[in-house]
Amino acid sequence: MSVTTSDNLPKGRPLTLKLGRDDLMMRGFILVIALYLIITLAFPLYAMLSKAFSTFQFDLSQVELQVSDQDGNFDGTILSAEALNAQLGAIPEDEMATSNDGRLSLTPLFPDFSFRSPVLYKIRGTTADTVYLIGSDRITGTDWHELDSNTFRRVVLRPVQSVGLSNFTTYFSTPSLFRSIENSLFISTVSTIVTVSLAFAFAYALSRSCMRFKGLFRLVAMAPILVPSLLPGIALVYLFGNQGMLKEVMMGESIYGPYGIMLGSIFFTFPHAFIIITTALAISDARLYEAAISLRASAWKTFWTVTIPGARYGLISAAFVVFNLVITDFGLPKVIGGQYNMLAVDIYKQVIGQQNFEMGAVVSVVLLMPAFVAFAVDRQVQKKQVALLSARSVVFEPKPDRKFDRICFIYCTLIAIFILGILGVCQFAALVKFWPYDLSLSLKNYNFDVMDGGGWEAYGNSIKLGLLTAFFGTIVVFIGAYMVDKTRSFRVGRGLFQFLAMLPMAIPGMVLGLAYIFFFNDPDNPLNAIYGTMAILVIVTITHFYTVSHLTAVTALKQMDGEFESVAASLKQPFYKLFARVTVPVCMPAILDIAIYLFVNAMTTVSAVVFLYSTDTALASIAVLNMDDAGDIAPAAAMGMMIFYTNAAARILHLAVSKGILKRTQAWRSR
Repeated sequence: MSVTTSDNLPKGRPLTLKLGRDDLMMRGFILVIALYLIITLAFPLYAMLSKAFSTFQFDLSQVELQVSDQDGNFDGTILSAEALNAQLGAIPEDEMATSNDGRLSLTPLFPDFSFRSPVLYKIRGTTADTVYLIGSDRITGTDWHELDSNTFRRVVLRPVQSVGLSNFTTYFSTPSLFRSIENSLFISTVSTIVTVSLAFAFAYALSRSCMRFKGLFRLVAMAPILVPSLLPGIALVYLFGNQGMLKEVMMGESIYGPYGIMLGSIFFTFPHAFIIITTALAISDARLYEAAISLRASAWKTFWTVTIPGARYGLISAAFVVFNLVITDFGLPKVIGGQYNMLAVDIYKQVIGQQNFEMGAVVSVVLLMPAFVAFAVDRQVQKKQVALLSARSVVFEPKPDRKFDRICFIYCTLIAIFILGILGVCQFAALVKFWPYDLSLSLKNYNFDVMDGGGWEAYGNSIKLGLLTAFFGTIVVFIGAYMVDKTRSFRVGRGLFQFLAMLPMAIPGMVLGLAYIFFFNDPDNPLNAIYGTMAILVIVTITHFYTVSHLTAVTALKQMDGEFESVAASLKQPFYKLFARVTVPVCMPAILDIAIYLFVNAMTTVSAVVFLYSTDTALASIAVLNMDDAGDIAPAAAMGMMIFYTNAAARILHLAVSKGILKRTQAWRSR
C-alpha cells in the first residue's frame, strides 16, 4: 500500500476539495435559505435604518417666481420664494420639516392671493434638479411656466431628502421621548433582578429538594408561555385597578405604571428564566457536594462556593434573556403602563398615533441598541462557558430533609398561586356579566363578533397562522440547520448563514414589524403583493422566532455521529436519502419541539404583527389589544383565555403525537 504524503504533492499548488453533486446541492440550499433571511431580515432592517437617518425638508430656495399686475403684465421682477418667506414669515420654520410624502403650497407667500384673481404667475426651478408639482404633473428644470391664479394654487413643492442625525437630535431633545429610555432601562433592570431571583429559588427548590408534586409545579411554571403578554396586564387591572378585588393592597398607589409593568413582566418572563436556570442546575456534579461535606463546609458556604459558580452561566444567560424580553415587550406596557412611557409603546404611538414613521424608525434604532448589546454580551458569555459535566461526573441526587423540603414546598406553592391566580382572575373576568356590579356568570363575553377586534374570525386566523408557521417554519429551519451543519468546507457561506440565523434573536418584534412596513409596503418592491396578506404574517413570525428554532435543530444534529455521512458516501447514497431515512427520524423529537414552539409563539405574538395585519388577517392576540383599547376588557380577557386553552390543547396534542411517533421512530433507543 502506498501512502501519499505532502512530499508527493505538486509544489506550489494548494490542495482543493473536489465538489460532488451532493456538495453543490447542499451549498445551493444554504444560499437559498440565506437569501430568504436576507430578504426577510437584512433588507427590511436596512430600509428601517435608512428611514431613521433620512430627513425631509422643504427648500424654498429651489424656486423663483414672477407676479403680473391686474392686467396680466409682468415687469420682469424675479422673486425668490425663500426671500419672500423670510420677509413675511408666512411659513414657520417648524413646518418646513415633513415626511417623504409631504406637500407645500406656495400660496401662503402671497397674503392677497385669490384663485379668482386675474393675476398671473410664473414659476421656475433654480437648478436642473429642482422638482415641483403642478397638479399631478411633475415639473423639473429651469424653464419658466406661466399659470393663472386657479392653477397656481395647485403648485406644491416636494421635500428634499438628506441623510443625517437630525431625527435623533429631535428625539433626544424631546424630554417625554428621552424619558422612555430611562423608564425602559429601569423597568427591565428591576424586573430582571426579581424574576431571575424568583426563578432561581424555584428551580433550586425543584432540583435540590425531595418535596412532592415536582411535576405539577413544573407544569404550572410553564403556563405563562401559553398566553400573550397582554393577559397579565388585564388580570392586574381586575386585581389592583380602581375597581379591583385587592385595590386596598396598593395603599393609594396606582397599578397603572411601573408597578403593573413589573408585576406583569415577572409573570410572563418567569418560565423563560426557569427553563435556563433549571438546565444549569441539572448538570451539577455530586462529587463537589460530597467534597464540601467531607471538608465540613456549611450549607450556606457550599451554596456560594459550589452551587452559584456552577450555575453562573445559566444565571447570566437567564438575566439577559429576561432583560431582552422586558425591554422589547409591547403588549403589557400598552395595557397597564398608563402614562408611563416605554420604548416599544413609543414606536406604536409614533407610527399608529401620529403617522410619524421617521420618528418611529428612530425609536426602533434606540430600542435596538440595548437589546442588541444584551444579546451580544450573552453570546460572549456562552462562548466562555466550559464543560461542567465530565464523563466521571456523578448526577446529584437530593436527600430528604423534612424542614428544607417543607420550605421549598411552601415557596413553590406561593409561586404557583401567583401564576394560577393571574390565569384564574382572567378566566373569572371572562365569565362575569358586568364587573363589578353584576358578578353572575355568563358566556356573553365570548360573543366576539359583536365587538371590536375581528371576532371569531380573528381567532381562526391565529390558528391558521400558527399551523402555517409551524409547518413551513419547521421545514425551513431544520433544512437550513442540516445544511449548515453537514456541508463540507464552504466556511464563508456557512459563517454568513450562522450570523443571519442568530440575528433575529437580537431584533425586537416591534422593530422587525416596522421594518417590514418600510420594505414590503414600497410600491417599487416586487414583493409588495404579499403586504397585508397572511403570507407576510407567516414570514415575519418565522423570521422573528428563527434563532431559537435553529439552535434547537443544530443541537439535535450535533448529537448525531458524523459517520452516518461517511457510510452514506461510501455506499454512494445521495444526501437526501440519508436525510429522509436517518436524520429526520432520529431528530424527530427536536422537529416536533420546533413545530410546537413556533405554533405557540405565533398564537401569542403581538409586537411583530401589530403593524402588518389587515381587516382580513386580524389575529386573536391583536383582538385582545383592540378590545382592551375599546374598553371591552372582559371580552379581551376571554379572547386571551381562548389563546391559552388553544395552546394548552396544542401542547397536549404535541405530547400525544410525540409519544406515538417516537415509539415508531425511536425504537433504536431501547435496544
